[in-house]
Amino acid sequence: MGLGGVMMTGFDLRTLDLPVKTYFDCIPCFVRQTLDAARMVSDDTVLHERLMREILVATADMDLRRPPPLMAQHIHRRIRELSGNDDPYREIKRRFNRTAWDLLPALKSRIDAAADPLPMAVRAAIAGNIIDLGAKTNLEEAHVREAMERCLDAPLVGDVDQFAAALRHVDTVLYLADNAGEIVFDRLLIEQLLPRRVTVAVKGGPIINDALMADALEARLDEMAELVDNGSDAPGTILDDCSAEFRRQFDEAPMVIAKGQANYETLSNAPAPIFFLLQVKCPMIAADIGQPVGALVLKRSEG
Repeated sequence: MGLGGVMMTGFDLRTLDLPVKTYFDCIPCFVRQTLDAARMVSDDTVLHERLMREILVATADMDLRRPPPLMAQHIHRRIRELSGNDDPYREIKRRFNRTAWDLLPALKSRIDAAADPLPMAVRAAIAGNIIDLGAKTNLEEAHVREAMERCLDAPLVGDVDQFAAALRHVDTVLYLADNAGEIVFDRLLIEQLLPRRVTVAVKGGPIINDALMADALEARLDEMAELVDNGSDAPGTILDDCSAEFRRQFDEAPMVIAKGQANYETLSNAPAPIFFLLQVKCPMIAADIGQPVGALVLKRSEG
């Protein structure tokens, strides 16, 4: 079924119980993201118009009780279908992976020299969440460099002591990765989780610049963790859209670390022991969390 229907992802959107709703203010972002992505994959204005008209119809029909990542999934599936490009952000992801590797040694040196490296590693992992081309299409490498230079001294909203205490009671952690580039900085936090057994989950199919298995391997996370994909091509983690094997791992995990705003939007009410690590990127999530746009947040789930 096309973008205007409710059966676009293999499950009925009306049956899902997801936490963060779509606000009116999200709709202009869908339109902006569609046009930006369409222009990135093609110069064909006929294609641009077709995509824009389909998305406008879809937003008119969508259920606003559902979270924004559902619509983002639909938008980018359609862009891939119409453009014939199975991963429009592939080269951009590789570029930001390289940028992250260039910045990693200096960050690692500062964290290793710290009296308490865990809070600094948490800041670095969250600061890497700036590499989000859904939220900021015109992101440049200079923006990433500036963010990472500031991150270790930036305020962190959240209880790191609670996070550390929770870690002391588990021997395995499920780590839900977010974006390419960012996934390289995740190494800094995963090093602090060892020798616990860490499983890093990436997306099962291309969606914006979210990390795939190839990005996890470029980040060499296989050196320190088990790597899995969640079977889904949606931003965040829509459990009903994930593979049965991933859902089993999620259900059995004694502790889940979930990176990024989309994971917060899709999992904040999940009955699971989750710590969300994110940078607040829009006023709606800022109001929901109670922190300003730009804040680095470590938040335990209320599910």
